[in-house]
Amino acid sequence: MPQITALLHTANDAFRLGRALETLLPCAEILIVDHHSSDATLRIGREYGARIVAADDQALAVDYLSLARYDWIFCIDPRESITEGLQASLFEWAALPAYEIAGGVAGSHAFAVCVREQTRKNWLSLPVPETRLVPRSWTRWRGRWPAPEPSAIALEGELMRFALP
Repeated sequence: MPQITALLHTANDAFRLGRALETLLPCAEILIVDHHSSDATLRIGREYGARIVAADDQALAVDYLSLARYDWIFCIDPRESITEGLQASLFEWAALPAYEIAGGVAGSHAFAVCVREQTRKNWLSLPVPETRLVPRSWTRWRGRWPAPEPSAIALEGELMRFALP
């Protein structure tokens, strides 16, 4: 059964970090790359059992993958949280035998999630799922995020992106 490392990049995210971390139950590890926070971000991360590393301003996103304990990386922003439906999908995915992930069901595919984004007036469903669950060997990145992968398999459930803390 594959295990998942949640990877978050933080920078003074104390007001929203707890909401994101409390939804990461399907992830066996939480790895926070902190970009010089001066608020309570680090304390909150530790309270949720996250492993925290200081960001290197010269490093690329791919440079942090070697710090993950597990071979599958779920990328999430501190402004986001996963719904119960997405939690269930991740638990089901992680319950698959490793040979199914490696050989048949998933291969070296990436997995995508549907995103709903909060606006001042309502919620907006983004038209294209975002690539968020990738193998540690993933080489295609756009900044801190996996680059969009058209062949990524969409998981059930949603990721909620909050505009307000």
